[in-house]
Amino acid sequence: MRALILLLKSLGFCAEVGELDEMAKSKNHTAHNQSYKAHRNGIKKPLRHRHPSRKCMDAKFLRNQKFAVKGNKRS
Repeated sequence: MRALILLLKSLGFCAEVGELDEMAKSKNHTAHNQSYKAHRNGIKKPLRHRHPSRKCMDAKFLRNQKFAVKGNKRS
């Protein structure tokens, strides 16, 4: 029986219940200290630009907007 246990151990099998030949798994993820770090300098809202980009806007709308602004300047 002892020889069988040694053979199983050498092959990597557990000889008894609760006995492990490999190390415990390491921790995969933790959020410890992240909230503290985030609040050290304060969580700020993203800066909003005064005029948003007109890239990818409808060309017809932009053309009309240009003339509308031009018309408002005269009056």
